[in-house]
Amino acid sequence: MHTVVIVNPRSAGGKTERNWPRMREVIHEQYGAFEHRFTEGPGDATHKAREALEAGADLVVALGGDGSINEVANGFFSAAKEKCKPEAALGILPAGTGGDFIRTLGVPRDLGEAAAHLKNAKIRTIDVGRLAFTEKSGAPLAQTRHFVNIASFGIAGLVDEYVNKSSKSLGGKVSFALATLKAGAVYKNANVRITLDSAPPREGRIYNVAVANGRYFGGGMKVAPDAALDDGYFDVVTLGNFGFGDLLFRGLDIYSGKHLSNPKVMVHRARRIDAEALEDVVVLLDVDGEQPGQLPAQFELLPNALRVKA
Repeated sequence: MHTVVIVNPRSAGGKTERNWPRMREVIHEQYGAFEHRFTEGPGDATHKAREALEAGADLVVALGGDGSINEVANGFFSAAKEKCKPEAALGILPAGTGGDFIRTLGVPRDLGEAAAHLKNAKIRTIDVGRLAFTEKSGAPLAQTRHFVNIASFGIAGLVDEYVNKSSKSLGGKVSFALATLKAGAVYKNANVRITLDSAPPREGRIYNVAVANGRYFGGGMKVAPDAALDDGYFDVVTLGNFGFGDLLFRGLDIYSGKHLSNPKVMVHRARRIDAEALEDVVVLLDVDGEQPGQLPAQFELLPNALRVKA
């Protein structure tokens, strides 16, 4: 396959750039021939991926964390829902902080093992989320992007801000856990209105709502244990009006999926979700570990939308 690897040199706290010569050797030894492109800043992975596809690449591989995977996946789509080279596939090699999407896919964390798996893996087709959202201080629903793992709103958006401003030197799980504690000290549960498909709207205060294609977010939190990448539905996991006691005594349940037994947690399945804040407050979004904007937002599932070699 004509393979192009999109490399985020700043992933893993900058270790990718320092270690790239050895990483390139490992990938070549285990996978075979490939081209590579270094990204130069936020959003560049999307442009590099699209350029590679338009130049004839059959496999475009994201080498980085969840944010890099999201950007490369967005290179396969346009704002008009059209796919760029539909027969091409997305590949993934791990090199980032979070690594939540690869947990659902089963991609090994070791680069050599992952490259060997990439060579031999069959191509599968997965669902993709399409999100219309509001930029900070922007026009409502004016921006669009796609996501392969999880998009959510509530405290997760604030956690993303803290994580992405940190050095991430302690690794994904610790970085997200510390950011969650920091965000929890200032976050106030938001009053929102949510509409699932054609059901009547629901209103209430939420700690966080995850619109899940994959199962994990936040550095290993198993927020949607039953989500599947190819079942044609989002798992919509609502963490309701949580208080300090819920976090103190049951906060770790989310790492194992036991949080679903909490009466303040609800799970629904839907293909479209509309969400808006009911008060004059900013409710931030978390989209595959990045923080692009805020509510109001619309989440739409695109079934069988992306070929993935993993």
